[in-house]
Amino acid sequence: MGRRKSNRKPPPKRKAVEPLDIQFNCPFCNHEKSCEVTMDKTRKSARITCRVCLEDFQTSVNFLSEPIDVYNDWIDACETAN
Repeated sequence: MGRRKSNRKPPPKRKAVEPLDIQFNCPFCNHEKSCEVTMDKTRKSARITCRVCLEDFQTSVNFLSEPIDVYNDWIDACETAN
């Protein structure tokens, strides 16, 4: 007589975690991937600058902030100015 087949399934495969972008499209000159975010969490500040049109924006951050949050703050500040 043969053994019964086991009902155990293999563990699910983990998905690869993709890092978030730190380069974004500029809202002023519309160049792609021209704005770069630099974050200084010890000073609690972040700066985003465009390499093409040299526009920049600086904001305060906390330990949970990511570069996409800084970009969204910049877009919100542009919309409130207009």
